[in-house]
Amino acid sequence: MSIAPTSDSRCVIIGGGPAGLTAALELSRVDFPAVVFESDRIVGGIAQTGEYKGFRYDIGGHRFFTKVDMVHEIWEEILGDDLIRRNRLSRIYYNDRFFDYPLRPVNALLGLGPVEAVRIMLSYMKSAVFPVRDEKNFEEWVSNRFGRRLYEIFFKTYTEKVWGMPCTEIGADWAAQRIKNLDLVKAVMNALFGERARNKGEVMTTLIDEFHYPRLGPGMMWERCREILASKGYSTLTEARVVKLRHDGSNITSAVVRTADGREREEPGSHFISSMPMRALIHALDPAPPAAVIALADNLRYRDFLTVMLIVDDPNLFPDNWIYIHSPHVKLGRIQNFKNWSPEMVPNQHQSALGLEYFVQEGDGLWTSSDEDLVRLGARELAQLGLVPEGKASDGCVVRMPKAYPVYDHGYQETISGLRSYLQRFSNLQLVGRNGQHRYNNQDHSMVTAVYAARNITGADYDVWDVNVEEEYHEESRSDEATGSGRAVPRPLARE
Repeated sequence: MSIAPTSDSRCVIIGGGPAGLTAALELSRVDFPAVVFESDRIVGGIAQTGEYKGFRYDIGGHRFFTKVDMVHEIWEEILGDDLIRRNRLSRIYYNDRFFDYPLRPVNALLGLGPVEAVRIMLSYMKSAVFPVRDEKNFEEWVSNRFGRRLYEIFFKTYTEKVWGMPCTEIGADWAAQRIKNLDLVKAVMNALFGERARNKGEVMTTLIDEFHYPRLGPGMMWERCREILASKGYSTLTEARVVKLRHDGSNITSAVVRTADGREREEPGSHFISSMPMRALIHALDPAPPAAVIALADNLRYRDFLTVMLIVDDPNLFPDNWIYIHSPHVKLGRIQNFKNWSPEMVPNQHQSALGLEYFVQEGDGLWTSSDEDLVRLGARELAQLGLVPEGKASDGCVVRMPKAYPVYDHGYQETISGLRSYLQRFSNLQLVGRNGQHRYNNQDHSMVTAVYAARNITGADYDVWDVNVEEEYHEESRSDEATGSGRAVPRPLARE
């Protein structure tokens, strides 16, 4: 049953990232009034595209690959021919050598050399004969299957950089989800017969070698979406932060929005869709929730992220779209080569633009460093790794992205369950997207939650929390609207 809007109908959408803008786009199809408020100066959230001296850069890399047909249709609707197809090349950089990623055991053994290969095989055999019987953590799970030596080279350093916790504190269930299909048999079958070998015509997990990408970066998608909404009379206001959500105990009645000049104004609505961080949402409720609910919200933790974009005076650095840095000697975690995502990201084809990614906590030493110091650090670490000679990277900028990754820590499920139970009293409030639901998902998954929320407003009955319930991280193509491409996240072990 479809519910037509009335004279008082108005949806207030909090957040102008993929989730918020998709919700507005879906509502615009049925002429349901809506307005979007985005706290940043540009739209797109973590999928925005920045610009510095004509060079475009992502906040991380954003492959446009989905197994949800509905999502791909939205992408094509928005971008048309500007959604280009790209070949994928991603590798691991370790000990001055490149290794295929997804990791292929044969390539890894050959690349490490005969002595290291023997050590790895001996380590593997030891683990096969004397495995840890009751594997509880990430380290034990990976070591049991690949040997401790291969674990130390290709898994330990990068995982700990990303999540900021020792691998011994990450549950084995995350490893089982994230890398279960990494094995010698599949690698050899893929090498001999191609990626569809013996997989019933479907693309094998993690072996996608093509993806789509907006010609001018992912932000192009969401700027274009904003323009489409504006042409239909739907406003998207930037530098407009929702600081309060007034309610009567059973419904949200209005949002208090603070603009860049410090002024506040009240925005009434009949429906509210929020992609703001759940912790911030709880603190914005007015009247405030009980102290126990606020304490629950304060348990939510995030992993923050910063990108150092460097302009390099070299047209051809390496062919990869992105590289994982597994060296423990640098803080750098991953490198994006934006020119290889799209040549139009770089205005001068005699130069390149690199995005150096650091996984941090808001307020730590890296986060509080000056932009100048971070640019120097990035150039120094590239030279230390032997990827870019000193003096080749002399200019750049820095973008800090708070709350980029929701952390699944001890008690996470109980915390979310308690917060959801409290928020259910607000019949006209729906939470969508990565931060809205505190779920480490992909862009397409966020979009599906937003489409469902918008449809619920006009009479549907979708459970936006049931779009993707902890399914394995697969990249194969599927026509299944009810499932997003969720991403496995590490779960720290329960404390004794």
